[in-house]
Amino acid sequence: MKITRIEATRHRISVEAPLLTKKLSWALILVRVETDAGITGYGLTGGKIQPAAICAQIVEEIAPLVIGEDPLAHEHLWHKCFYSLNPRYQTGAFSSALSAVDIALWDIKGKHFDEPVWRLLGGSKPSVPAYITFGLADYDREQIVEAARYWVAQGHDKLKMVVGADRDSIDIVEDAIRVRLVREAIGDNTELMIDANYKLPFHKALDLCKRVEPCHLYYFEEPVYGNDPRLLADLRRRTSVPIAAGQNEGSKWRHLEFMVNQSVDIIQPNVCYVGGFTEAAKVAAMAQAFNLPLSNGGGWPHLNAHLMAGVDNGTRVEFHLLMWRACEQIFKNTFSPVNGEVTLPERPGLGLEPNEEVLRDTLVA
Repeated sequence: MKITRIEATRHRISVEAPLLTKKLSWALILVRVETDAGITGYGLTGGKIQPAAICAQIVEEIAPLVIGEDPLAHEHLWHKCFYSLNPRYQTGAFSSALSAVDIALWDIKGKHFDEPVWRLLGGSKPSVPAYITFGLADYDREQIVEAARYWVAQGHDKLKMVVGADRDSIDIVEDAIRVRLVREAIGDNTELMIDANYKLPFHKALDLCKRVEPCHLYYFEEPVYGNDPRLLADLRRRTSVPIAAGQNEGSKWRHLEFMVNQSVDIIQPNVCYVGGFTEAAKVAAMAQAFNLPLSNGGGWPHLNAHLMAGVDNGTRVEFHLLMWRACEQIFKNTFSPVNGEVTLPERPGLGLEPNEEVLRDTLVA
């Protein structure tokens, strides 16, 4: 079996969110890898940052390197692309591009062997815990409380909300109030996480930690600028709130910095950005040696759920409201969490079939 063609297309999906009258949008890049055996694999990465560069990297640089190669040799192809195109392991567009292609190769592998990706990774149980990222920056105080109650009423027992949403106008007092209001609304039996998307300076992150420590958070995700490993380690020493990071990091070496610096309690490789399943599995193995669990951050649950179910230290997958709903539109046969857990399909590969009509209507030229 040989790779015959690679295509990358940009899409922008409109998404409805509870309590909001306006639709929100989310961008993504879909990759198709075709083979001479008639098997097509599908991969995906985010499309908000450097989308044109990512598509060009895939079509103009990665495709010529892998067309004609065996799609099952994902280790060889990862090595070939990395050391031909990015030997100094810079992240950004290259990491996202390689991630999408690698995911498609694993989809092909699963279809070839008639097994789901989570089982090829070594998993034995298709069910994994799931949490809902519900707390959008677009909500005011009343709306975020109402939204939290809505998801708890649906049976979900793990929720995450955004803090530090406006980097240029950070209001830690307001963030802390919002967190406390949500905790009061959902009670102590529902796990609550917060995410700053690494927008806070250290002193603001520490201030927020101290203000919300009584709320018994499950973790604080990416609290400081640039995911600085030293600052994360310092913050971790000064607060009882567990620290998580890694969702947008583009290599195993970057994740290793978090581990050796004791920066995090939970590591968060995302297959759509770290370099695909091939690289994410290496991060998981390193994390196991450091006694660290994995938790999906950065969304795209229908791909990352396979990683969480496939590795020994995988814990939970993130159903980020916007990316979750976007995937439900571009794929016909997605899966959703029920009562805080999601069960992956037994279908081969990723188990996802593209909705060609939606993809055609959402295409970005």
